Amino acid sequence: MNNPYDLIIIGAGPGGYEAAFEAARLGLHTALIEKDSLGGTCLNRGCIPTKTLIHTAGLHDEIRQASRFGISSGSPILDMQAVQRHKADTIASLQKGIAARLKAAKIDVFYGVGTLTGIETLSGPGDKAEPEQQSLHCVRITDADNSVTMLKASHILLATGSMPSVPPIPGHDLPGVMTSDELLSYGGEPFESLLIIGGGVIGVEFAGIWQAFGTKVTILEALPSLLANLDRELGQSLKLSMKKKGTDIHTGAAVQSLTRTEDGICCSYLEKEQTQTVTAQAVLVATGRRPYTQGLFAEGCAPATERGRILTDEYYETTIPGIYAIGDVIGQVQLAHAAAAQGLQAVRHIAGIPDSTAPLLIPSCVYTTPEIASVGMTLDEAKAKGIAAASHKVLSSANGKSVLTLQERGFVKVIYEEDTHTILGAQMLCARATDMISEFTEAIHHHLTLEDLAEVIHPHPSFSEMIAEAVRI
Repeated sequence: MNNPYDLIIIGAGPGGYEAAFEAARLGLHTALIEKDSLGGTCLNRGCIPTKTLIHTAGLHDEIRQASRFGISSGSPILDMQAVQRHKADTIASLQKGIAARLKAAKIDVFYGVGTLTGIETLSGPGDKAEPEQQSLHCVRITDADNSVTMLKASHILLATGSMPSVPPIPGHDLPGVMTSDELLSYGGEPFESLLIIGGGVIGVEFAGIWQAFGTKVTILEALPSLLANLDRELGQSLKLSMKKKGTDIHTGAAVQSLTRTEDGICCSYLEKEQTQTVTAQAVLVATGRRPYTQGLFAEGCAPATERGRILTDEYYETTIPGIYAIGDVIGQVQLAHAAAAQGLQAVRHIAGIPDSTAPLLIPSCVYTTPEIASVGMTLDEAKAKGIAAASHKVLSSANGKSVLTLQERGFVKVIYEEDTHTILGAQMLCARATDMISEFTEAIHHHLTLEDLAEVIHPHPSFSEMIAEAVRI
């Protein structure tokens, strides 16, 4: 049993390791436990590998269309094994960077499954009649060789992330039916056809990758639109763009079953009360993710949960005092940057530092072509809250950088209060949207008006000029 820590963090994804860095900066003796590899889902099976493939797919698409810019080239040859090597090299490089930072911050790192086993109460040097007591949470670490290490800490932070959620569709376990984890590691020849069940962020990003690789892609989405949790116009515009490139999209389509046939995997689905079928070489099930808590709690040691997600208060503390949880495991916003921000707030509360408990302003990004980004309220959300709001939209077809780079038609839309012109939200469908959304995020955070943002000079030509145009009404 090592000396007690101030904080033990279970899970070394962005939420966990960023919280560890903040804890070390604040002088907390900190340990970080990871069952697999540094970086968690984001670095190993999520954000980074997906965006690496998206970048590769974008290059492949640009080379195929180089003649539009006056450049003659042959058809690009796709080597999926080389693509996978580049992805692996990218992950390894970033893991080394995280490991170096953890070492420099003097954070102890343990590899294995971390399990909360209970609370130990110690008597301190208080008054003999009423000795001071300290409660320490006990954690058991079981490594790959089944060796066990025991740690104690006054505080625990759970940042164990999530895993793909696969609905009980008959045939979901057939060979060739994959989650994003398996598809990210695929190194064989490009599929002739790919069926994607789910039109959320994961589904549309993978659709863009494989469509650019020359695969015939079909999306089945049960809800009425793609990206149903974002502004309706974003999902509608993306659907038109993807269909123009050849992606077959069916919304309001409820999958019934998957069966293996001589031609591939046949999917039966219900659309407009009619049974339809589509056959593909492979199937991606992209129907969301669920909190990962496997092996996390010994019997009787779990805090309150609801539908699998760990419940917390405004400080991210669970129903067990001293145990906190952040990120996907609490099921609020499943984004790496959200987990990192929540981790900072939780650590500051643990350290006794006054910090705002206001809801975090979290931008959402979708790495399609064109990119999608959103932050704050949509116009419908603002009106639903009784706010007298309006919107102003500018099209990318009038933006010099968009035109000269032959970008697809897109837009930047800003939502604002009618009387004060205070910026409430923004939605973007254009090149570099995921980079530019931070300008609107900062504006909303600081309660800026359209006029405030209009005073900022944007370079010409640039994609960011669309922001300047959007806030001039």
